[in-house]
Amino acid sequence: MRDVYFLGVDSGTQSTKVSLINQSGEVLLSASESLRPMVSRQRGWVEHPDDDLWDSAKAALTKLMASFTGDASAIKGIGLCSIRCCRVFLKKDGSLAAPVMSWMDVRAYEPFEDDPDIGYTGSTSGYLTFRLTGELKDTIANSYQYQFPVDTDTWTWSEDPEVQATFGIPRAKLLDMGLPGDVLGRVSAAAARETGLPEGLPVVATANDKAVEALGSGLIEPRVALLSLGTYITSMLSGEENLPDGTTYFTNLSSIPHRYLYESTGIRGGMWHISWFKSVIGEDFERSARESGRTVEEVLEVEAAKVPAGSDGLLTLPDWLAPASQLYQKGVMIGFDQRHTRGHMYRSIMEALAMRMKNNLDDMVGDVGTVPEKLIVCGGGSNSPLFMQIVSDVFGIRTVRNRVNGAAGLGAAISVAVATGVYDDFPQAVAAMVHEQDEYNPIPSNRRVYEAINTGVYRDLVPMLEGTLMQMHEAVEAAQE
Repeated sequence: MRDVYFLGVDSGTQSTKVSLINQSGEVLLSASESLRPMVSRQRGWVEHPDDDLWDSAKAALTKLMASFTGDASAIKGIGLCSIRCCRVFLKKDGSLAAPVMSWMDVRAYEPFEDDPDIGYTGSTSGYLTFRLTGELKDTIANSYQYQFPVDTDTWTWSEDPEVQATFGIPRAKLLDMGLPGDVLGRVSAAAARETGLPEGLPVVATANDKAVEALGSGLIEPRVALLSLGTYITSMLSGEENLPDGTTYFTNLSSIPHRYLYESTGIRGGMWHISWFKSVIGEDFERSARESGRTVEEVLEVEAAKVPAGSDGLLTLPDWLAPASQLYQKGVMIGFDQRHTRGHMYRSIMEALAMRMKNNLDDMVGDVGTVPEKLIVCGGGSNSPLFMQIVSDVFGIRTVRNRVNGAAGLGAAISVAVATGVYDDFPQAVAAMVHEQDEYNPIPSNRRVYEAINTGVYRDLVPMLEGTLMQMHEAVEAAQE
């Protein structure tokens, strides 16, 4: 069988990444384009400037297609994965009626207020589908149920008048919906000219970005959990029941129609905590690392690997990005003494991300009842052997990373493989296209240290410091008035 190809688009918060992937799950080509900095015209508003999402997607696709030298007829389709929880307002002609609201924008979760200029409202994937195809269609699995009137039992727009009244969005202003794996349209002549894509190429529905990432990570079996490392870190379990949301998790629509993902409380800012630390240790350090032929991450990893589990008592609360409703939450490093170095600080941040997510997953497991025996880790942070070992030590179970850790692009490609009949169903496509690469198992001595720190101190640290952080926030706010 000759190779066939699928294009996977991962339109994220910071960049658009596109990949050309074959039927075995091998990434043959990839390209990316950064997004521009967000704009905040008022406090709490976080917007994508101008037409940045489409501009970034165009640029990334153009780069990839320019480097493709194969037979274009072997490209079966393009799967579109885009950021969830954003809010998009479109004019009747499909163009933007207002800047795209980021998932960090407080208005993205406020009740809909109608306006004559708004022809349609939907998600980022609906908008990008329109730009690619000219069709006003989207995947129901990215129409987030807390922002739009989704019936999560039937995977359609709700017919319940009470639900419709709660959201207040006229039915005529909602896009037509498809299921993951449906063909939503075909690349238009205009989009082909702007991107280099073959005209008429099928554009396939996927789901929300975390669900597509879960599919591309192979999270379709029971007793397996996924730790998704990104700008937002979360953990997930898969299942067949539409469980009511709990205090420790919510139920998300999967990339497989009529299956569900249970998603834990997460960490806002996520792996950006690592990026932040790199940015503040100084240009001299970065220059020194570069001159030695290494990256900053490689130098810091060597230093952190020499630090014992528990970072000699240095604990971090990874709350650098507070939610709009709890602005008093702040990041904390506590327990410094003369032993501590930048290697301690770097390791402590890694341990904090792992312990916070271990506790969040445990809370969800207690409610959902599925106890995982394997943990898949995806996202850029999984490239760090030290972080992978810390995660395995903290979680206490077999931990794996896959050959492809840019799992959203692979998940989008899997959707195309099913939609175009290359594979009969999602499990068959996952078995053929998702492959484990490395396995980590807990080191017993490290496991004991983390168990003692976490159960003895760390779990209680947030409520213990909450009053102090709240008082500090109120005092600073009062002083600035």
